[in-house]
Amino acid sequence: MSVKTVAHRRPLVPVALAAALLTAFLLFAAPLSASAHDSILGSSPEADSTVDTLPAELTLTFSAKLIDGEGATEVVVTDASGASVTDGDASVDGAIVTQPLVSEAAAGAYHVIWKIVSSDGHPTSGEFDFTVANSTVAAPTAEPTSTPEATASAEATVAPAATPTPQPSESAEDGSSATTWIWLLAIAGVLAAAVAGVVAVALKGRARDAGTAAADPSDPDSDAPSER
Repeated sequence: MSVKTVAHRRPLVPVALAAALLTAFLLFAAPLSASAHDSILGSSPEADSTVDTLPAELTLTFSAKLIDGEGATEVVVTDASGASVTDGDASVDGAIVTQPLVSEAAAGAYHVIWKIVSSDGHPTSGEFDFTVANSTVAAPTAEPTSTPEATASAEATVAPAATPTPQPSESAEDGSSATTWIWLLAIAGVLAAAVAGVVAVALKGRARDAGTAAADPSDPDSDAPSER
């Protein structure tokens, strides 16, 4: 009498189901492990917050110690016009990133873009905004348009001081008066000489006429004695 051995075959459905579940787990686990990079926990100024003035530095706090190195950490902070307000490079201290900022900044909206290298070696980045209420930009000081020396020189060129008219001195006035009197005396002397000349000529004419009349005997008015 022979003994027959019966082989029991296991159903294939449970095995296929287990393989499918394992494949699905691996597919879902891979993105989860890839996304488990260090994440940002907070910042100062905080995202979407409003601060009185722009602080001296911006800090970012992450969930684990970051990998530091040249080019590993970058932080860019710009104002509403797109101008950068960072002052130097960012520094990393464990899980904290510090970015110095300029001392003078205008009021308005500010945008932050950051990039770090997580503790697992994978780079990650993000961005957020905050608002500054008051400006710290110093008002420009008005400079003088010209120096006092230049102003004085310009005034001297444009409007020279009037030269005072010299006034005649007393000695000049006395000399002028003396000269006037000399001329008057000279004219009076000439006039007196002329009058004296005229008088002398007239007297001489009369004397000549009188002598002529005395010499003529026929003249009835003559005083000469008559012959007897």
